[in-house]
Amino acid sequence: MKKEEVPQDQSSFSHTNMKEVVYAVDKEGKYGKALSSGWEAKTMALNESLELIEEKVLETVQKIKQGELSPIAYYMEVQRMDPVVLSGYVGMWQWRVKRHLKAKVFNRLRERTLQKYADAFEITLSELKNPKI
Repeated sequence: MKKEEVPQDQSSFSHTNMKEVVYAVDKEGKYGKALSSGWEAKTMALNESLELIEEKVLETVQKIKQGELSPIAYYMEVQRMDPVVLSGYVGMWQWRVKRHLKAKVFNRLRERTLQKYADAFEITLSELKNPKI
């Protein structure tokens, strides 16, 4: 995209003076930095993905209330993690993390194991055990 064609649409930055750095081609055909206040297509895509994330969080909350999932699933969704990422943070095999997503298994976990999850989510042990959902 040419530097003069860099979009200046409404975005989540619109209410601030912040600009996003993008790369564009200048008049000499060289890539350089350009500032953009937003791009409508990008804003729409981001908003849609955030809505999908919110729907997934609400589904997870329902499953926790029904006793199917553990609070680990909630914090994992809120922090946009998956079992692969979370297993790296807690230092456990992925299959163990997936197992701990089950409410029945979670309820039998030792404090030391629960503390690893609390540390990964940067919350207290109490918040992990009793999420405000």
